[in-house]
Amino acid sequence: MTDPSVPFLDVRAATQELEGPVLEAVERVMRSGWYVRGEETEAFERDFAAFVDAKHAVGVANGLDAITLALRALGIGSGDEVIVPTNTFIATWIAVAHTGARPVGVEPIVGQWNIDPVRVEDAITPQTRAVVPVHLYGQPADMAELLAVARQRGLAVVEDAAQAHGARYHGRRLGAHGDAVAWSFYPGKNLGALGDGGAVTSDDPDLAARIRSLGNYGSSQKYVHDLLGANSRLDEIQSAVLRIKLGHLDMWNARRQTIAQRYSEELAAVPGLRLPSVTSDREHVWHLYVVDHASRDELQNHLATKGIQTLVHYPIPPHLSGAFAPLGLTAGAFPIAEQAARTHLSLPIGPHLSDEGVARVIDACRSFRS
Repeated sequence: MTDPSVPFLDVRAATQELEGPVLEAVERVMRSGWYVRGEETEAFERDFAAFVDAKHAVGVANGLDAITLALRALGIGSGDEVIVPTNTFIATWIAVAHTGARPVGVEPIVGQWNIDPVRVEDAITPQTRAVVPVHLYGQPADMAELLAVARQRGLAVVEDAAQAHGARYHGRRLGAHGDAVAWSFYPGKNLGALGDGGAVTSDDPDLAARIRSLGNYGSSQKYVHDLLGANSRLDEIQSAVLRIKLGHLDMWNARRQTIAQRYSEELAAVPGLRLPSVTSDREHVWHLYVVDHASRDELQNHLATKGIQTLVHYPIPPHLSGAFAPLGLTAGAFPIAEQAARTHLSLPIGPHLSDEGVARVIDACRSFRS
């Protein structure tokens, strides 16, 4: 098939918009001779922590490491159980497995697609040590309910906010509601780097210090290694670029919200098309606009014939992947996530999607007949 005339997301556009400042930042780092753990990363950590209303931010190599290091810093390890959503990218589950703990899947609330606090409480066992809610597609999970359950049962909370940069819950940005918040700066995220990158934010200074040490070979002082750490650090070039893009994130998120509102208004009457549900106490930043249709594959093929590129997030739930076959979970174990894998479709959305492109997506969806 030829290149779609309406791409799902143009990952070049944000960098091209800021090409001058980005090139200046890269050149500044290049000329500095300091490429890891320098002033650019320190400055980005300060800026990002302030942006997300957290007291501390620690740059790491990627979003997977962000979750893993946060869990390790909280003492999660072999023999422990960690509750995770069934409907999420597999990285959430992998991070738990990398600590030696066992991921325990819990189904989402249909329509919102974030983990269900009621089901979380039912899944707690004597081995449960933590909960990892994912702010899926850009909408915050119900942190008040989740924190109430976690605090009552003595569980840690590590939020996976890889898709929710700038989102707010009860008026406060995500960044420090739980014990720690894990972030990804993969290029396709709302705040994306020029490669891999991640961070952990927290209000707990001791926890932040342990995460920083774990990501630096277990060292807080050169050649003194008190912990069995890893090499997971956000480099200076990515930090410099992210600082520039951070200043535009609210504007870019506002554009995503405008597009999402138009989709929701103009696709409401399309037969068989179920639109995402947004609760009034949360500010959704629309990393993804995910619709639901019983004839998903046919809809996707129809849109492709109209030059509209779409994606499926996520066609194989983590519990059915080969990576987690040892858990012994088979088809039917988590029917909500499995149904979502068959019926969810992500429409084009991004801050640089034109009004014409939005209109083409809407017209193409309206012309579908299942």
